[in-house]
Amino acid sequence: MGRSRKGRNVNGILLLDKPGGLTSNRALQRAKGLLFARKAGHTGSLDPLASGLLPLCFGHATKVSGYLLESSKTYEVTAVFGGRTDTGDADGEVVETSDVVPSDDEINAMLPSFVGPQQQIPPMYSALKQDGKRLYTLARQGKVVERPPRDITIYTLERRSSDAGTMALRVKCSKGTYIRTLVEDIAEKLGALAHVGILRRTAAGPFDDSQLVTLEAIEEQIEANGPESADDWLLPLDSALTDWPKVDLDTDTGFYLLNGQPVQAPGAPDEGWIRIYVDEQGLVGLGEILPDGRVAPRKLFR
Repeated sequence: MGRSRKGRNVNGILLLDKPGGLTSNRALQRAKGLLFARKAGHTGSLDPLASGLLPLCFGHATKVSGYLLESSKTYEVTAVFGGRTDTGDADGEVVETSDVVPSDDEINAMLPSFVGPQQQIPPMYSALKQDGKRLYTLARQGKVVERPPRDITIYTLERRSSDAGTMALRVKCSKGTYIRTLVEDIAEKLGALAHVGILRRTAAGPFDDSQLVTLEAIEEQIEANGPESADDWLLPLDSALTDWPKVDLDTDTGFYLLNGQPVQAPGAPDEGWIRIYVDEQGLVGLGEILPDGRVAPRKLFR
């Protein structure tokens, strides 16, 4: 991989185990600096309190980060009954208290009503913008503004345990879901108050927590063997697209596609988006099936 004063040309996806207490952007910058990478981006922020899976895209892999943003996520969350905080989690200040602690039977009976498509009002402490300002900036100024509800989907919602005023849940949800708001809404429907005590992301799109690497492990490896040694942690770009149909082109056909021309591709699906491979070049880009069956290049990785 090439090097310059601005960094190396690093390409691939790193499944970082983000520690709690660190913002997603700070974690990204630390990893980018450790790998001495020229270009990097993350695939959707985790709350500072949260830990767990944060896919980081380096180099060409940044071109698929948007598709990971659209993917479903899975979380393990522990809700703490007894109080609501201004941030919705344990980092905030308690603004309201309650002695109500729902029973296991009450929780089990309530959770199915939160599964499926629904609308959710984002919290004030979020990075969403309104009139050009981040909501969390307004919240820190003591302001509360009306937020339009957003369409989300809760695919699965399981109670893992409950003990001593807490409730541990596993949630698989669509993009844009705020677990802090979900916890508050569940508690409200149970006639109680709650906030997030512990939050960990265990899956995002095709990735799970089986291949996570910590910043400390990366730092130790680099100190021992240099920045290039950390490339062993990188997954190939197409690991983010394993659920996309695949089309293989020969070198001649690939030449025309790589120059922006739609091509015929035997074995291609009838419609939709695909990942495109050309002989020894491997993954060369993403395409879309046209009405006449040809493959049109939509995003090429050069």
